[in-house]
Amino acid sequence: MIKKGIGDILVDTGVINSQQLRECQKESEKIGKKLQDCLLEKNFITPVQLAQAYASYASLDFVKEVSDAMADPSLLGKVPLKFLRDNVVMPVMRDGKITLLTANPMMFQPLDQLNLLLGGNTVYAVAPHPAIIEAVNRYYPLEGAKQMLEELEQEGEKDLEDVEFADIEEKDIVAMAAEAPIIKLVNHILFQAVKRDASDIHIEPYEKEVAVRYRIDGVLYKVMSPPKRLQGALISRIKIMANLNIAEKRIPQDGRINLKVAGKPFDIRVSILPVAYGERVVMRILDKSRSFSELKNLDFSEHDYEIINKTIHEPNGIIYVTGPTGSGKTSTLYSILSELNNPDVNIVTVEDPVEYQMSGVGQVQVKEKIGMTFAAALRSILRQDPDIIMIGETRDQETAQIAVQAALTGHLVLSTLHTNSAPATITRLIDMGVEPFLLASSINIALAQRLVRRLCKFCKEPHKPTKSSLASVGLTEKEAEKINFYKPVGCQECNGSGYKGRAAIFEVMDMTDGIAKLTMERADTSQIRKQAIKDGMTTLLQDGVRKIKQGITTIEEVLSVATAE
Repeated sequence: MIKKGIGDILVDTGVINSQQLRECQKESEKIGKKLQDCLLEKNFITPVQLAQAYASYASLDFVKEVSDAMADPSLLGKVPLKFLRDNVVMPVMRDGKITLLTANPMMFQPLDQLNLLLGGNTVYAVAPHPAIIEAVNRYYPLEGAKQMLEELEQEGEKDLEDVEFADIEEKDIVAMAAEAPIIKLVNHILFQAVKRDASDIHIEPYEKEVAVRYRIDGVLYKVMSPPKRLQGALISRIKIMANLNIAEKRIPQDGRINLKVAGKPFDIRVSILPVAYGERVVMRILDKSRSFSELKNLDFSEHDYEIINKTIHEPNGIIYVTGPTGSGKTSTLYSILSELNNPDVNIVTVEDPVEYQMSGVGQVQVKEKIGMTFAAALRSILRQDPDIIMIGETRDQETAQIAVQAALTGHLVLSTLHTNSAPATITRLIDMGVEPFLLASSINIALAQRLVRRLCKFCKEPHKPTKSSLASVGLTEKEAEKINFYKPVGCQECNGSGYKGRAAIFEVMDMTDGIAKLTMERADTSQIRKQAIKDGMTTLLQDGVRKIKQGITTIEEVLSVATAE
């Protein structure tokens, strides 16, 4: 049994010194604050150090984080969510045994209650407070889809029509357990999408069914088929949440839902489109709490990183990042902005929507309905004395023209564009109506990017590709002998897909003299591409091959996003 206080434990284990302990003891006695809270607030310790000290002193195992393999929803479902959150405890499966994770093993009562509830014979382990709360939020099971649909089947049509579509703006949907069945179904769809790291939710009506699909790592997976008769109530619920007109079913509608899922704030963009058998809903999920990587961590080749690093520190010009929707263009732009963001520069962005929060940067939200377009916002931004301007997307000639003029008058401009390759950036802008001589003198670089799925590190297996597969990415059998190729297998960690997470592949085109000359001559994309390769550009396919050599992805993944030459 532990008899010493937390302060003595931390001093004994060398995490803090006696002076730090006395300082927090005085403050705790004075204002009635818990000692460990004071130590954490003053950064004398971290939650991990606190948990490690407890584990060491109590001779218990230390668990840094809860993995998918450890989490057991059926086990969690036996304990009320409020009890787990309030006492910061969580039952998991480790080495075939029920293990009770706690942030504080000195709190015997909740551990004893949990042990009794789960039938005894449990073992204890210590985990950091944030790790337990995050895992409870992530893995606690909402009502199962099958059980929920059975409950909905028992409801009559009249019951569904009388449902009060309550506003849930400020509620956390994980904590909403006793709502009307149709509300629970929508909450379940949203929660499971967040839990599985889906980027989009598709609700698609067909003649005899409604399909719900999630886009995970760029691939769509069907997850459930609610009964056709629930279609109207399901879509009305989503419309209410997005502040849309539930009576209007003939025209497309766009809205937004702001809510919390498992304690995290999310911005969900809702698009509703009338189709043959009802209304089709697509929801894009944006995690407001997520952060972007540092530029050096985006895994550029050494050659490409040198070009980008040199270009972003130039005083003026345009940097274009191109690629299809959802290819990570905005994340790359924010990685560049974070590199440039310091107190002596004025950075202003104009976006639709603002996807990341960045301190020290003025972020403008586009509002098309009231005339606040990209072009209108840009004209005002130029009067705000900016050094660096980030334009969320160059959609039209007016925006492109203003961006070029800003670059030519001493501003560094960053923007995205929808093209298939870096060389196509120039022909696309000429098609928009921008004069070639302006492009030749304003564009610094064009960067194309795509996302490929990462092989799951837990289950990937060595693999020998066929001769035709090697040829499709420009590799000979002799070159292949020096490369370790892998294939996806599928396991519990990656939900059986063989892939987990995504990595970017890049194509960086510098505005060389040769490319500037071709731009002035209005050359086509293929000519510009040949010149760019001649000047040292690494193509998307070549960068994809580099990722294959690193064991990150597969030939099939690279070919799915990059065209073979």
